[in-house]
Amino acid sequence: MDYPKEEQKYYEHYRYIAEPGITPVRVDKFLMQKHQNASRSKIQSAAEAGFIHVNGKSVKSNYKVKPNDIVALVLDYPKKEFELIPQDIPLEVVYEDEDLLVINKQPGMVVHPSYGHYSGTLMNALAHYFKDNPYFNEENGDVRPGLIHRIDKNTSGLLVIAKNDIAKTKLSAQFADKTSTRKYVAVVWGNLEEKEGTIRGNIGRNIRDRKVMAVFPEGNEYGKHAVTHYKVIEPLGYVNVVECVLETGRTHQIRAHFQHIGHPLFNDWEYGGDRILKGTTFSKYKQFIENCFKICPRHALHAKTLGFIHPRTNEYIDFNSPLPEDMTALIEKWRVYTSARDDI
Repeated sequence: MDYPKEEQKYYEHYRYIAEPGITPVRVDKFLMQKHQNASRSKIQSAAEAGFIHVNGKSVKSNYKVKPNDIVALVLDYPKKEFELIPQDIPLEVVYEDEDLLVINKQPGMVVHPSYGHYSGTLMNALAHYFKDNPYFNEENGDVRPGLIHRIDKNTSGLLVIAKNDIAKTKLSAQFADKTSTRKYVAVVWGNLEEKEGTIRGNIGRNIRDRKVMAVFPEGNEYGKHAVTHYKVIEPLGYVNVVECVLETGRTHQIRAHFQHIGHPLFNDWEYGGDRILKGTTFSKYKQFIENCFKICPRHALHAKTLGFIHPRTNEYIDFNSPLPEDMTALIEKWRVYTSARDDI
């Protein structure tokens, strides 16, 4: 965006376009929803300093954002970009053709470089994998591979990457329009009363802890509309194995939704699943749980199924990936434990 000459000292760091149907909302609340790890006090301070702009003009924190407003965070120094360094990191390729690549991401791999994660990410691996693809070079203006969606660092499973502009546009539209298919398998604490159900609730940054998400009532001005459908596929006493189908794709959606209904994912330390929530007080049981945490040292969530319309052939294709070893071992350990007890 071009700013007036007297404001040329500013550099745009982030830009957000308000949705056409948005209900007018204060700009500080709007940015809390959009900008990760930003507290309301910091946003308000930025507004007081003239660093919050709407449609090219600075505004105060009580400005009401309207449909199609362009909201930008501008600062008096250039934005520092992360240098995407190609790294020869092994990738598990599930499918590849001239338009797209489907991979099975291992748990523990960060998707995008960020502060504290400058290397070893999926993007570093893809930059190396695509080093000979003319679509990803500086002359073309985009050295970053065409990632269509993301999953958390400690979530395993399927991701699709576009290899050209047409594929990126068509695939991105499917994810935005919610016509793609995404199924996850998770291990959650407790027995769900309903063996099939739907969890609804807006998801937005937790007001007290900006690193995690929280669930807010539907229709609330805070957070984004989110819907998760689930089905119990194996009850195992004090935990359930569930299949989740995403109707929306919000950050930490499954993790936040299941915490919201009192069934956090097993060993999810950010959402309270890394302690004993169901079961007995016996020391042997406590040791059993500790052993389970060691077997699966991350939240038990796997992106198992991914389906979409191919951008070139217009045919529906889908992919499945097996549960990784840590979740397979965890589930088997619970099966053995459950089979040995008659009271659960």
